[in-house]
Amino acid sequence: MLPYPSIDPVAISIGPLKIHWYGLMYVIGIGGVWLLARRRAKEPGFIWTASNVEDLVFYTALGLVIGGRLGYMLFYSFPAFIQDPLMLFRVWEGGMAFHGGLLGALGAMWLFARKQKCAFFAVTDFIARYVPIGLFTGRIGNFINGELWGKPTDVPWAMVFPDAGPEPRHPSQLYEAFLEGIVLFVALQWLSRRSPPTMAVSGLFLLLYGVFRFLVEFVRLPDAHIGYLAFGWLTMGQVLSFPMIVLGVLLLFLAYRRPVPSRLRTDES
Repeated sequence: MLPYPSIDPVAISIGPLKIHWYGLMYVIGIGGVWLLARRRAKEPGFIWTASNVEDLVFYTALGLVIGGRLGYMLFYSFPAFIQDPLMLFRVWEGGMAFHGGLLGALGAMWLFARKQKCAFFAVTDFIARYVPIGLFTGRIGNFINGELWGKPTDVPWAMVFPDAGPEPRHPSQLYEAFLEGIVLFVALQWLSRRSPPTMAVSGLFLLLYGVFRFLVEFVRLPDAHIGYLAFGWLTMGQVLSFPMIVLGVLLLFLAYRRPVPSRLRTDES
């Protein structure tokens, strides 16, 4: 068993002002996406300016935060949300959902694509390769908070989380950080450097994230107020991830059935 590194969830405290590690991880993740995307914009032949890329990251981050909060209310806390709609704005109480954030980010990218007169999937292909940076930092934030822990286990790397009882448990946050962050990032970078057809990078992102999340849910405990939805193992995370797997396979099939080199194009080109 490994000792859980008890880290104060509050990273910085100045009087009444408290900055939590979880929020700081969002800032670091978005900042990392911004830096890499902006560096890409400076490469020769890239159709967008650095300013365009900054706008895209801002749009996407805003959609992610709004969608993540709304998604948590709708997917994981709907009864409580109906009784108390104002809880939507009490973000300091926690509660973000990746699948809702994904939908919000896609909506923001669609608006950006319309504004720039670009193909939608060219935009998603571009930003998808950097999203794992934010996924990694977000899961590290979950780990520091000691939340979203796994099931009891006797594996050598099990940990006892402060608020989860005395049983050693799977550090499922670290599993997700590794798979959704590191492995997914490497896979998307590998594909992106091979001039894939449009939709291929987006499809691989959806497929791999969906598969990784679906698998980790087998060792991660579901939210206590929801529990398992069916069969004694099906979780809300798996229900929401399955459509991602299907859509990812569909996009990859369409991309390679009629390969078109992936590039940022205006509607006139």
